[in-house]
Amino acid sequence: MEKQFLIDDLKLGESWRLFKIMGEFVDGVEALHDLGPAVSIFGSARTKPENPIYKKTEEIAALLVNNGYGVITGGGGGIMEAANKGAAESGGKSVGLNIILPFEQQPNKYSNIQLEFKYFFIRKVMFVKYAQAYIIMPGGFGTLDELFEAVTLIQTHRIMPLPVFLFGTDYWGGLVEWIKASLLEKEMISPEDLSILHVTDDPEEIVSTIKKAIAN
Repeated sequence: MEKQFLIDDLKLGESWRLFKIMGEFVDGVEALHDLGPAVSIFGSARTKPENPIYKKTEEIAALLVNNGYGVITGGGGGIMEAANKGAAESGGKSVGLNIILPFEQQPNKYSNIQLEFKYFFIRKVMFVKYAQAYIIMPGGFGTLDELFEAVTLIQTHRIMPLPVFLFGTDYWGGLVEWIKASLLEKEMISPEDLSILHVTDDPEEIVSTIKKAIAN
């Protein structure tokens, strides 16, 4: 009898968790429904303001805003802060989708639209659903996670094709060469899959490519 009670209690807990999940989806959709065209920017939370990549991220975000795009980030520090700062200080929509973590992730002060998530997978849906492009700045495991999830969704036609930029040829060049030498060479991916990725050091190229993609 006691065992059955514990099982029933566990089921009840799972059921209530579903309501929490639904609530996070509803909050996200309501907050971002009228966002307009936007670009998701990812990168390391550990990048310091004095780092040239931090400055370049600010520049890219400002350029996007000046061309009519909002900016979406994970809402934390480092690259996320730089992107939100560049967008906010240029008078644009600066979205921070913060995640509750035991370390590292603290909301930055530059998000003028801010949401907080407990579940990673809901947060990822928001990154994809409201973005016209992905910009991947130098980062670690979390950045790689976002990169390969986006590429997989595009490759498998789960979402509409959108440009995925790897910013920094020095940083990402080795990864791209490995993809070509290992994945492509061993036929783990198709040649056309490589066209999903755009490796660049030029912010202007990012904007012009996004505009062409949307026009097409």
